[in-house]
Amino acid sequence: MENDVINRIRQAIASDRVVLFMKGTRNFPMCGFSAATVQVLQQLEVPFTTFDVLSDPELREAIKQFSNWPTIPQVYVDGKFIGGCDIVRELYESGELENLVKSSPAE
Repeated sequence: MENDVINRIRQAIASDRVVLFMKGTRNFPMCGFSAATVQVLQQLEVPFTTFDVLSDPELREAIKQFSNWPTIPQVYVDGKFIGGCDIVRELYESGELENLVKSSPAE
């Protein structure tokens, strides 16, 4: 059972260059941190995929173990865990996030 959800996470982070695990949806975030993270990604004008952990309690717990990060939201770029809301905001303000999401994918 546990491997099923881990495989789903691996498939999810491979589904798009930028993937956000969040509470709620991009149009209706269910927490301020998720809303702030969506806003940052939208300001960068890059496509991103979201997964609502509130609709999937198994995913909600597994993603924390998968990333070894205790909070949601979580952002992945090119399959790599970037961080949560505060880190994403800091990377955005420094310009590093834009470089990450707009550069060509790592080969």
